[in-house]
Amino acid sequence: MELTYIEDEIFENCNFKNTPPTKGEYQYCRFVNCDFSNVDISDFMYIECEFSGCNFSMARLTKTTFRDTKFWDCKMLGLHFDDCNEFGLSFSFENCILHHSTFYKTKIKKTIFQNSQLQ
Repeated sequence: MELTYIEDEIFENCNFKNTPPTKGEYQYCRFVNCDFSNVDISDFMYIECEFSGCNFSMARLTKTTFRDTKFWDCKMLGLHFDDCNEFGLSFSFENCILHHSTFYKTKIKKTIFQNSQLQ
């Protein structure tokens, strides 16, 4: 199955619980105040994307690609980052809540967790 390529788009106030996002590769996209909670974004690719004020709680991340992705003010409860695609995995978190999320055996040495909560 071929992925849809989406570049330089801004998604604001999208409720992906009701209308799932298009499966594809997102590059240089911004997501502002979007709800991904309980959404399956497995096999999606996010490259140099930014997420601000988004809710990712309990989203499914199997083989999801995050490369040079930034998260600001996001709620990210119960995520399994250890299920993500490991190739080029790189992200940063600022003012995020990551309670009950796992990074088991994930290589994230350069990951920045600035003013973020992890329990």
